[in-house]
Amino acid sequence: MALEIHLTRILSAATAETVRSAVTVTLRHVQSGTGGKRKGGKRLAELLGAARFSAAQAEEWEIVRALQDALYYTEGRLLRPDYEEKYRLHYLDRGPRDKLGLDSIARTMVTINEFWCAEVEKYLNGHPEAVVSDVLEHIRKLGADAKFMQAPVEDPARYYIPRGIAERALWTERVLENRVEVADPAGSARRIVSSPEALAVLAADEDGLTVLRAAELQRRAARLRELRRLTEDATTTEHALQQELKGMYWIFGGHFIGEARQRRLVPGDEVDIPLIRGDGSLHVVELKRAAGVKLVKEHRGSWVPRREVHDAVGQAINYLVGLDEDRERILREFGVDTRRASALILIGHPLSQPEVDEADINEALRVHASHLNRVEVLTYKELIDSAERALALGDVI
Repeated sequence: MALEIHLTRILSAATAETVRSAVTVTLRHVQSGTGGKRKGGKRLAELLGAARFSAAQAEEWEIVRALQDALYYTEGRLLRPDYEEKYRLHYLDRGPRDKLGLDSIARTMVTINEFWCAEVEKYLNGHPEAVVSDVLEHIRKLGADAKFMQAPVEDPARYYIPRGIAERALWTERVLENRVEVADPAGSARRIVSSPEALAVLAADEDGLTVLRAAELQRRAARLRELRRLTEDATTTEHALQQELKGMYWIFGGHFIGEARQRRLVPGDEVDIPLIRGDGSLHVVELKRAAGVKLVKEHRGSWVPRREVHDAVGQAINYLVGLDEDRERILREFGVDTRRASALILIGHPLSQPEVDEADINEALRVHASHLNRVEVLTYKELIDSAERALALGDVI
């Protein structure tokens, strides 16, 4: 209803015929719902965007701003109370401001204030020796626990805050974040600690990890299968490989604890995957194409790396030189230790050279890397095979 009222007002204010026509089409779409209902959906967002463009071309900037807010409201980026307040879209006369909304916020503030005052009084009655810092710590913990408020089925219309649950949630989140790989450790932790059954399983299990291990193994195996599919496809780009490897630091071995958030540590250089070792030092992973890249050539009866490998190694060495020269600033600004950082180059796939034995390709790259101090070269297949062997042993930590 608010959007319909707003579009009607915009139509009255518009002067350019193209703008009026575009707004009319949008308004008709809103009013075309069955059974008296208003119609929205993706089409509405498209029509609002087209109307906004028409208004911009006609230089009706007030209309542009109004249509932009209407689009934000449709997309959920502008909440209804704010939208109604800004454009006075109430179907009831509520004065210059929404008094009902103001009264609701005021009552909420009064209730919150009364609640915290009562909690402080209750705490002081039980802890007469408490100082201000003790009271503040108690309030802080209670506020953290409030995120896990529960509504018991056996006690309708009442709610309660289980004390101490936030600390258990924080512990569970750290377990999920540091010991296993999950997409949303905070969200998963909240679901687990809010379930008595899940808590019982975790409490009975050593470190609370067995219940998660099987699911994590399955998830990692699925990601490896998808990565293998991409690396065997000659049309896969470096960017696609980088996106797929995002968050998969575990594929490079257990001595890495995560990825650095900052990829541009040195001006002009942006590393593909910046891994962090357990001691806080940096390990750079440089990604090249997988299938479609020939890696070795025959030279005097032996297999040696081709130019593509040498170019990638040179690029990695340049990264390491820059990291060495700027190590003090990087440590100070980002907390990453780049002194004597190392690098891994992922390049190619044995499928690209079926005439050469896979073992010969791997050996040629290994021999070449053995003469390099801080750079290693692997094919994508060798990396994936190694990760799958680790998963077969049940190694997810």
